[in-house]
Amino acid sequence: MQRNLFQPLVTHLDKKEFSILTGARQTGKSTLLRQLEAHCKELSKPAVFLNLENRDILTVLDEHPFNLLNYLPKVEERVVVLLDEVQYLKDPSNFLKLLYDEQAGRVKIIATGSSAFYIDGHFKDSLAGRKRVFQLLTCSFDEYLRLSDKDSLLVELQRVLANKDARTTQIEYLRQEWDSFMIYGGYPAVITEPDRKEKIERLKEIRDSFVKRDILESGVQNETAFFHLFRLMADQSGCLVNAHELSTTLRIKSDTVSNYLRILQKCFHLALVKPFFRNLRKELTKMPKGFLLDTGLRNSLLNNFQSVSDRPDKGELWETACFRTLIDRWGLDSVYYWRTADGNEVDFVLPETESPIAIEAKYDETLIKTSKYKKFKEAYPAIPLHFVWAHPFNEDFFRRLDFAK
Repeated sequence: MQRNLFQPLVTHLDKKEFSILTGARQTGKSTLLRQLEAHCKELSKPAVFLNLENRDILTVLDEHPFNLLNYLPKVEERVVVLLDEVQYLKDPSNFLKLLYDEQAGRVKIIATGSSAFYIDGHFKDSLAGRKRVFQLLTCSFDEYLRLSDKDSLLVELQRVLANKDARTTQIEYLRQEWDSFMIYGGYPAVITEPDRKEKIERLKEIRDSFVKRDILESGVQNETAFFHLFRLMADQSGCLVNAHELSTTLRIKSDTVSNYLRILQKCFHLALVKPFFRNLRKELTKMPKGFLLDTGLRNSLLNNFQSVSDRPDKGELWETACFRTLIDRWGLDSVYYWRTADGNEVDFVLPETESPIAIEAKYDETLIKTSKYKKFKEAYPAIPLHFVWAHPFNEDFFRRLDFAK
């Protein structure tokens, strides 16, 4: 199965800038690189795949960046070089910079790497204007259906979205798949595992083994405090993030909390959403709201895999799922929240999209009280407010989530 990011990467193949593929561990970056390699071969475009976990290759490239040229076929055209795990290089930023400045006519690099590479401020500075960053998140719902071999359900879903009056006999199956998606999330290895208990075990492995590698590579000193903070962020997904309160709870310095939050962001586990304000005096401070980027990992951190309808935190889980839907469509930088000092709040505001919108997420439709949003409507009459809910569930559920169209 090809991820939705595959085509944008294909489109960027002929651009001069190098392509940098980011994302959490286990989201499928290496698989995507292999698919790009196969695509290049289909087009007879020269391509070389280099896995830098191979110590022999790594040693050669660490001696000098231009040693990369020795791996290239003898052709006149530009060669696509797919570098997996570029963070293992001694100085990956300088490696990429020198190759771009001196050899961009001969090589087009597509590189993946772990959080340790992207946390390095030198990466951003030295590669300015030389790269485009693509972020691979865990799977969206349509990718989840394809990876689950539920293509017929995906076709039915697309038919429902294309016609506002359409009805389907498959609605209960779609509901079951959506609930499973909310509970177990979008990691490819979890999606393709058919057994419920094994899904949970795979999520625990991601939580414990792969997140631990993030911790080690990021230089975290207090592993216990880091994991406690991670669990707090899971429990408070969708809530304001107050570093001072968290430092008091965890008994660590506020600066340490801020650093750990930054690492969770750079490891692509956490998103911090900024407040939206336009000269409205009562709007609250610049404190962000935090969202975990995968509901399955969130549930693993909380050790709660109950069905959605039985959960006491179904409202928070639903809001987190809505957030993921929004950033899948518009990107993280497009999403804000709105809140005033006297308690008025709207979950999501997208003021910079082609058609600005605001979204309020409630798990149950009966919880929506439109009068609560009077101040927002008065302050921003040009931004229409949409409501999205999960219960009751019918064909309109997916149309509500498809408000972009």
